[in-house]
Amino acid sequence: MERSTTSWLRTLGIQLSLCFALYIVLNLGQPQKLVYNDNGSPFDLYFISVRGGFRSLQEQTHLLKLMGYVAKAYDLKFVVNISELGEDDPLMQNVTRLSPLLNVPWYTTGGSKHDGFGCFLHQVKLPHGRMLDILSLNTASLQDTAVVESPSGKRGNLSNWLTRTLKATTSDWRMVVGFHPLVACKENEEEFTAKLINEPLHHIFVKFGVNVYLSQQGCCSYALQDNVAYIGNPGLIKENSRLGSGNGRYRIGTEMTNGFLLHRLGSLEMVTYFVTSAGEIVKKIVVQQRGRQVM
Repeated sequence: MERSTTSWLRTLGIQLSLCFALYIVLNLGQPQKLVYNDNGSPFDLYFISVRGGFRSLQEQTHLLKLMGYVAKAYDLKFVVNISELGEDDPLMQNVTRLSPLLNVPWYTTGGSKHDGFGCFLHQVKLPHGRMLDILSLNTASLQDTAVVESPSGKRGNLSNWLTRTLKATTSDWRMVVGFHPLVACKENEEEFTAKLINEPLHHIFVKFGVNVYLSQQGCCSYALQDNVAYIGNPGLIKENSRLGSGNGRYRIGTEMTNGFLLHRLGSLEMVTYFVTSAGEIVKKIVVQQRGRQVM
């Protein structure tokens, strides 16, 4: 009984320390909110996903420094860069110079040098022998919908690579990342719903138990279909775009256009926080194991 009480107090102390640390590092002389604990575990893994691309030097510096402070507070393990520029993205090129605290591995979409057509698999070890698969897809080949290709074309190669790679792994969590969103929106005065753009890829996700697809944000920030969560990163999008869901929607302010996503991955759930450039949490998504999601 005494050992159990001691363990509980130690866990509580760690969580309170994390909250206090982030409160300190995010207060950079301007009003900011605390990124709350939300019942996390000391065994959880934290990572960031961010929308790459071109920003002014001031915006880039502020973004990378904020990400660096969060990385230090949460013992960040890696960054996923959502970009069509691949390893030539300005954020990746300037991170060491502008944010020394952000000294963690970066995985980027688009034009990867890992193979001939821009796809790769990276496996991250999690506590208790678990594993996270990060599969990056070069989604540029999916954009010309007017072209009908054979199975041996670029789209066929993409689907074949994804199927072959997923078959060869048995990880606990599976996250696919790509630059282009795979969800579009239907909207009228009474309804706002999401629809899939690429049914064949979605069927592969469902068949092999993909939990999450991360991309740049299209018309909505998330959608859930057949236990697959589609999450869009809102950086550098038009300000008249919307963060939407079946439960409501709201317009994106200027601070959100230079923000990022902070992810907490545990044994049973992945929690995603939308962080603005002011360090404020404006939304949270919880994806449970095998894609069961609640807001």
